[in-house]
Amino acid sequence: MPLMLLSKPILAAEDVPAIAAASSIKFALDDVAKQFQQDTGARVRITYGSSGNFVAQIKHGAPFELFLSADERYTNQLSHAGQTQGNGAVYAVGKLALAAPKSSPLELDEQLNGVKQLLKNQQLKRFAIANPDHAPYGERAEEVLKNLDLWQTIQPQLIFGENVSQAAQFALSGSTQGGLVALSLASAERFKRRANYIVIPQSLYTPLKQRMVLTLKAGQTAEDFYNYIQTDKAQHIFAEYGFGKADN
Repeated sequence: MPLMLLSKPILAAEDVPAIAAASSIKFALDDVAKQFQQDTGARVRITYGSSGNFVAQIKHGAPFELFLSADERYTNQLSHAGQTQGNGAVYAVGKLALAAPKSSPLELDEQLNGVKQLLKNQQLKRFAIANPDHAPYGERAEEVLKNLDLWQTIQPQLIFGENVSQAAQFALSGSTQGGLVALSLASAERFKRRANYIVIPQSLYTPLKQRMVLTLKAGQTAEDFYNYIQTDKAQHIFAEYGFGKADN
């Protein structure tokens, strides 16, 4: 009898899937994973980073069972390469924010007129965005800056984060005058104490449809977590962090 009692937790401990997730959803997904464990007893192990880097890692055999991207273009690359179980599902719609430390001279507004004014006065020294080469929030930040005729002018001041989480650290820590980052990070309690932010109109950039896919390595717990993320309870958590509702 003691052996039978021991066997269940041992089996459960073995199925702790490795999850790859965009850094923009860190605070929200940590809460979802915590709730998932409370409701089911199952655990997941989440690694956060930039979506483009995860695509390369998964293509090269990384042991991730579920991939939550910041932009569906990246999950689609894996699906087209035959490395996923179907096309997956959109789990949230990401939003951009203009954020600045409370000590910054940058005045926040939707059209970035405050940024233009600091540039004109040669007061803007450093401005953070995620690297547009492999981070979707960086791509959208570039799009906003281009749409507002700022991209060329602001080049010397740009500081690139490896992912949007690092860009948020740069933008909100006081090492820059501000930056364009994920609303989900700028609005988090730990950042709100140190910085101000304003939501960027979604008319200024292509919608960030954040899609997730199960890889061919996915086991039962990864599949359960994938389904759990689509429940009303999990979707409510994403909404609390400023994400738009997934419309599958």
